Amino acid sequence: MTFSILTFDQKTGVYAGAAATGSLCVGGWVLRGDIESGLCASQGTAPSTFWRDDAMRQLYAGKRAADVVSALTRPDNGRAHRQLAVLDMSGGTAGYTGAASVPYADHIATPNLIVAGNMIKSRNVLEALIAGYETSAASPPARLVSALQAAQAAGSDVRGLQSAALLVLSPDAPPIDLRIDDSATPLKDLAALARKVGEPPYANWLHETPVQTDRERAP
Repeated sequence: MTFSILTFDQKTGVYAGAAATGSLCVGGWVLRGDIESGLCASQGTAPSTFWRDDAMRQLYAGKRAADVVSALTRPDNGRAHRQLAVLDMSGGTAGYTGAASVPYADHIATPNLIVAGNMIKSRNVLEALIAGYETSAASPPARLVSALQAAQAAGSDVRGLQSAALLVLSPDAPPIDLRIDDSATPLKDLAALARKVGEPPYANWLHETPVQTDRERAP
């Protein structure tokens, strides 16, 4: 009962994803990523954490998104109740929406971007996710928040929202992994937290920690 977005910026090498739901702890359940591999979102009526973790293992091994989705969904007899979105290291995307997903449920996959949702008001929520991201010129965390806000305005999870999360992986910056696990206003709280991690003193400290382009960086 979730909507999510996974993106890759070919120019900067940044992978960025976000999700929101009308239940608790969406970040812990749904999103996973690795700067060397890509991103995945596993959700649905009965979301599989095994799909999520196995997807990351296969992405790290260099498999394409379409092959990952096929390999994980085909043998699972419970797949009709699950949903999976995968974005691989080169920006390839693929998704799966089980036939028993609570409507409205679907996914939209394009190069470098995939969105997925179930128990949302309509397809407009997914289209708003894409538009909210693509029309924003802000930093990756703020762009993700804008996308979630646009989806909420377009109909959202039909129950309303209770938790939200975002994950930003950059070659030259430490990961940003933010979660609002239980709130009456999770998107407002997520936006506030995203702003706070971009400000001193926390932001200053991030310049001292290892990153993909400098794994030995220190004060």
